[in-house]
Amino acid sequence: MKAVAPPPRLKISEWADKNRRLSSETSAEPGPWRTDRAPYQREIMDSLNDSKIEKVVVMSSSQVGKSEMINNIIGYYIDIDPGPMLLIQPTLEMAQDYSKRRISTMIRDTECLRNKVSDSKSRDLNNTILMKVFPGGFLAIGGANSPAGLASRPVRILLADEVDRYPISAGTEGDPLMLAEKRTITFWNRKKVFVSTPTIKGASRIEMEYEQGTQEKWCLKCPNCGEYQFINLYGIKFNYDKDDKGNYKVWDVKFQCPNCLESFDEFTWKNQHGKWIASNPEAQGVRSFFLNAFVSPWYSWENIILEWLRVKNDPEQYKVFKNTILGESWEEKGNVEDEEMLLKRCEEYEAELPEGVLILTAGVDVQDDRLEYEIVGWGKGYESWGIEYGKIMGSPEMPSTWQMLLDKLTKSYSFKDGTSLTVACTCIDSGGHFTSEVYKFCKENEYRRIFAIKGKGGPGINYIFKVSRTRKENAALFTIGVDNGKAKIMSRLKIKEPGPGYCHFPNGRGYDRTYFRGLTSERIVRKKINGQIKLVWEKINDTRNEPLDVRNYATAAIEILNPTFEEIEKRLKALKEGIEYTEQRPKRKYGVIKKGIEV
Repeated sequence: MKAVAPPPRLKISEWADKNRRLSSETSAEPGPWRTDRAPYQREIMDSLNDSKIEKVVVMSSSQVGKSEMINNIIGYYIDIDPGPMLLIQPTLEMAQDYSKRRISTMIRDTECLRNKVSDSKSRDLNNTILMKVFPGGFLAIGGANSPAGLASRPVRILLADEVDRYPISAGTEGDPLMLAEKRTITFWNRKKVFVSTPTIKGASRIEMEYEQGTQEKWCLKCPNCGEYQFINLYGIKFNYDKDDKGNYKVWDVKFQCPNCLESFDEFTWKNQHGKWIASNPEAQGVRSFFLNAFVSPWYSWENIILEWLRVKNDPEQYKVFKNTILGESWEEKGNVEDEEMLLKRCEEYEAELPEGVLILTAGVDVQDDRLEYEIVGWGKGYESWGIEYGKIMGSPEMPSTWQMLLDKLTKSYSFKDGTSLTVACTCIDSGGHFTSEVYKFCKENEYRRIFAIKGKGGPGINYIFKVSRTRKENAALFTIGVDNGKAKIMSRLKIKEPGPGYCHFPNGRGYDRTYFRGLTSERIVRKKINGQIKLVWEKINDTRNEPLDVRNYATAAIEILNPTFEEIEKRLKALKEGIEYTEQRPKRKYGVIKKGIEV
């Protein structure tokens, strides 16, 4: 009988240093893998080699090497300790993309893997985009939104990437992470790896998992006193300047040791010895790690501070900064002002369009007996101005109702100097009782950028989620993440001073107490759904919420356009100064009219 040699006693980081090659398609530093490039990765990967550890959790900022650590783990188990594996991405589409761009290129460029996994372009049914079979095991790759990939064969190694972006339920089957974890039960030597950037405090799954583990932070040894310190934004000292155009310049960026109060620059700190320090070392079977961008070799402190200065006064942008740069969950502080405070905010515009407006969008909600609409002006930094809120009474079955709406959408709205804008993009809700009428109207006016939309609720859904065509009318249909839009609106309503993100409202023009009560008629609350705490939107009272919905649709319209405000500002300025704008385009012009400026 022929003896089988036991696997070599390599840790995952040692295997990666010996065998792994980074691919040019996915890495800015292609070539041999070096764990020393980001030494904090070593213990994260090697903790899976500890028989006492069942679960490893990584809560971190972006660009710290999370994906490559996952790839190293996959490569190690294919080559050294084979078994059934499952890798989950937030969606099936992301799973397919990850397989093509990262898994396939890793296998191709790592010789020991290339010899064990056949080319997916071959006719070998054992190797497809979502299934890689190798001697002793397989790697299944699935989406958290697809129950078929989460509840089939048992697996020993579970890898869950970006868990905070998972849907509440995989179809109708329930929590996708719980479904996947059940697949590991039969293995005594199972391993689970959960990785993600956090989202909202109290609803962040990765934060919940992190708090159940050892809660370790990567700390660097102070060059002066020798104490190990966690580098964070609150200890950073720097000098900066801001020019007339709002551009920042930063220099002399240092971190002050909270123990000895001495400050050292980025190069000095990053060249010190680092180690993981746990605040919950008694946790059994779960090691959890926290990282931010300050220790990443791919982020400079200067760029982090420049980004912080740019977004610190904008709650919406600062939320993204806190999640993706600081690696921290976002905590909502304070409520949106009530209708009384928003009424007091109303101001007298000097014309139909106040200075600062560069482009107009509209949102339309369809009810059984009327259409409700809002025209919104947008400026640099998504500063907004309510221009007009109104109702068009009449059944949506009647062509005259739609003609009155078209009159509003094609009207010229004027500045004080007579220069005018038309609505550049309109979003109309198609989810009510008059879907076919909406599709018909939008198809007839598609060249005016009047689009049908369908709202999709739930956390983690992109604002502009999907674009498709209706079967019968062939009208463009945008699926939008309405919860994402509501969060944007509420964040912007909290901004107190005019500038990026601030919401202006005029006296009159439909902006009365009823409008503001409707605009603030929903709030986000924590609810337990399928065993998870999730943030969901709910009505505060019986107030109608059409103003919030309509503002949401008008905001989706500017997201669809994704304009370059600086360029539009140049064109508008040229028009106001009487300078001929020579750019010509073959299609009908939208936006600024009368003198040929378009969006």
